[in-house]
Amino acid sequence: MSRIATDPIWVDTEAELAQLCARWSQQAAIAIDTEFMRSQTYYPHAGLIQVGDGKGCYLIDPLAIKDLSALAQLLVNPSVIKVIHSCSEDLETFRFLLGVVPKPLFDTQVAAAFANIGFSMGYANLVKDQLGIELDKGETRSDWMQRPLSQSQMHYAALDVAYLLVVYGKILIRLKALDRLSWVQEECAQLVANAEAPDQFDDAYTKVKLAWKLYPDQLAILKPLCIWREQEARKLDVPRNRLMKEGAAWEVARRKPTTVKQLSAIDGMGNRTLKHYADTVLGFVADAQQRKEDLPARLDKPLTPAQGDILKQFKACAVAVSETAQVTPEILTRKKDLEQLTRSVIAGQPELPDGLKGWRYPVVGQQLEQLAQALCEQNPEMS
Repeated sequence: MSRIATDPIWVDTEAELAQLCARWSQQAAIAIDTEFMRSQTYYPHAGLIQVGDGKGCYLIDPLAIKDLSALAQLLVNPSVIKVIHSCSEDLETFRFLLGVVPKPLFDTQVAAAFANIGFSMGYANLVKDQLGIELDKGETRSDWMQRPLSQSQMHYAALDVAYLLVVYGKILIRLKALDRLSWVQEECAQLVANAEAPDQFDDAYTKVKLAWKLYPDQLAILKPLCIWREQEARKLDVPRNRLMKEGAAWEVARRKPTTVKQLSAIDGMGNRTLKHYADTVLGFVADAQQRKEDLPARLDKPLTPAQGDILKQFKACAVAVSETAQVTPEILTRKKDLEQLTRSVIAGQPELPDGLKGWRYPVVGQQLEQLAQALCEQNPEMS
């Protein structure tokens, strides 16, 4: 394995890539990673793609190879499992670069949590835990767009896939022994589905900090402003905050400025935004003020202490189940799902969120559902 890590194979022609992809398509699994840059852009821009096949490490140059269709076909080949560690940004990178998301997927970070190895473990820590090998972390903040890459960069990049298939094999054994492989497969399939889902901007405003404090007429400004911010950031491929900071968008909605002078008084409203987008922003304010119907509803306020007690009961139930089932609590339930369940109880219509269905339902979802029903029956006035 040491030889593989220190002697990666550089791939920078379509012919080489096509030949390798044809070979890899015959394998049961391949290890994949990406190095990308996005500090100045909205989208992650791939600087390097690493593939490990158990025999060697290959560094694919996406800057030199213009036709990556062979790789795209491999990534969606249903017969080849794509093993990735902490996949979210890699999936986003591939979707932007190739228009596809790797599948079937096996995320070793997710799998390690299900195998009771550790929750949210970094790749280096996982390799050390499973193989006793210390990995070099020296090139974490490298410029992956520069050419040529240094030997140190290439070595670091190769390490990211050199041991991944070995770790995958060890985790697979543990998951099968625990009868949790299907759980991981379902979880990874959901990660793929989320990454493949069409972009939705309509609810972007609901994620703004303190948006719950705003009234419908103010939300009527914030909603289109956030939609515009998302669409424009993607169109120009620039970070959202370069267009307008989230806090500034909230203040625009709260204050309802009608002049450039009033707009410029808002904290965080940069000169670039004022120069290029002042009329656009003021237009959203003017449009919203003319609307009298179909205003966005107010968002849910934070739970009161009494309502928080209901949430605590759900958390206690989940912790008890996790201890009995010997499952890491963080993967058994998510805070947002327990809060959604709590709000349904408060409304007098207990409903189990989708996040507590699937493999989670027989493990913990059913018990939470029964508790929700019992809480409603005990407190009929909550509705």
